[in-house]
Amino acid sequence: MDSGVEQLGLELLAQADRLAEFTEDPPRLTRTYLSAEHRAAGDYIASLMRAAGMHCGYDALGNLVGRYEGAHPDAPVVIIGSHMDSVRNAGRYDGLFGILSGIACVAELHRQRRRLPVAVEVVAFGDEEGVRFGVTLIGSKAMAGQFDPAWLAVRDAQGVSLAEALQAFGCDPQAWPGIDRRARPPLAYLESHIEQGPVLLNEGLPLGVVTAIAGAQRSIVTLAGLAGHAGTVPMGARQDALAAAAEMVLAIERIGNERSGLVATVGRLQVLPGAVNVIPQDVVFSIDVRSGLDSLRRAAIADIEAECDRIAARRRIALRREPLYLADAAPCHPLLQDCLAQAIAARGLAVRHLPSGAGHDAMVFPALAPSAMLFVRCGNGGISHHPDETLSAPDAGLATRVLLDALLRVPAAFGLSGAPA
Repeated sequence: MDSGVEQLGLELLAQADRLAEFTEDPPRLTRTYLSAEHRAAGDYIASLMRAAGMHCGYDALGNLVGRYEGAHPDAPVVIIGSHMDSVRNAGRYDGLFGILSGIACVAELHRQRRRLPVAVEVVAFGDEEGVRFGVTLIGSKAMAGQFDPAWLAVRDAQGVSLAEALQAFGCDPQAWPGIDRRARPPLAYLESHIEQGPVLLNEGLPLGVVTAIAGAQRSIVTLAGLAGHAGTVPMGARQDALAAAAEMVLAIERIGNERSGLVATVGRLQVLPGAVNVIPQDVVFSIDVRSGLDSLRRAAIADIEAECDRIAARRRIALRREPLYLADAAPCHPLLQDCLAQAIAARGLAVRHLPSGAGHDAMVFPALAPSAMLFVRCGNGGISHHPDETLSAPDAGLATRVLLDALLRVPAAFGLSGAPA
């Protein structure tokens, strides 16, 4: 491994360590949207942007945007982005690595005094996780023209509305239309991100090219049976909602296992009345189905619903469904995938293409501009959204060098004159 690459990685990990200090509940890492810690982290990131030769500032929704001008004033823009908020009790690389690696790419261009046929913007989105207000991808959706002004009235657990939080942060919530980039869309959007899974780790590969960000469909299923005394109701006479739910959960797992390229999860289950000596009457559980192919996801959902209906009818259980969330798959652009793949191959590495099962800011951009993602291996079994999330310095440095190489290939891939070959 090139010592310069490892040194770069060490610098990035040190920056991530510094950002981990901006947390709402130390020693755990929690940084929610528009909090004081969001501001402190953003201000630190802004200092890195300025040192890298960018001018920067917060927009109307608290996204931090740094810009490195192109060779010409009217040059199109390539955005490199990710998010600076976190889940509760988070790891320190999810989202933030994509911001730090983007800044490091610009810092290298600035060190070389090099201007490209494109301007480069590094965007630290304020909210991707949706922890505080229950709305995900607020900043990136606004940039892609998908902001819903009704969100301004949504309130957090303390009763503070999004509009009030934005004002306290120093933003003008009514200025959100100015974030919309549809009038002059970027040439491309790139995001580097830890994989948040074990595929690259298990295959011994440091990097991967994302093919698509999985579409996801979530729902809540409510089952209503009949409570009864655990000692007096015969087994054959019972309408046990929990037994029905257990059979449904296993059916959902089986359907997920039978289809390559799809995952199906029951992550939450509530049982009432919840007494040790009472037959369960009411059960509520969640279903989350994801795939990079929308047709595969839709077919699996249809099979899951049909199987659950059969189980409910056989067990004399009433079933009701409530949709929670629906997002179609976001395919990554072939030309940008090629730029990333060529940059990986140029390092003598095998090119691995894989989908992302997790959502990212990149998933809203295909409607606005060609988009792509670079995955970097994370260690410790691929665990993420957890304090044990890990990233090695060599991998961090390598991913950043590959991201820069891919960025240099983008203008030529889209036919810009004056682009480096």
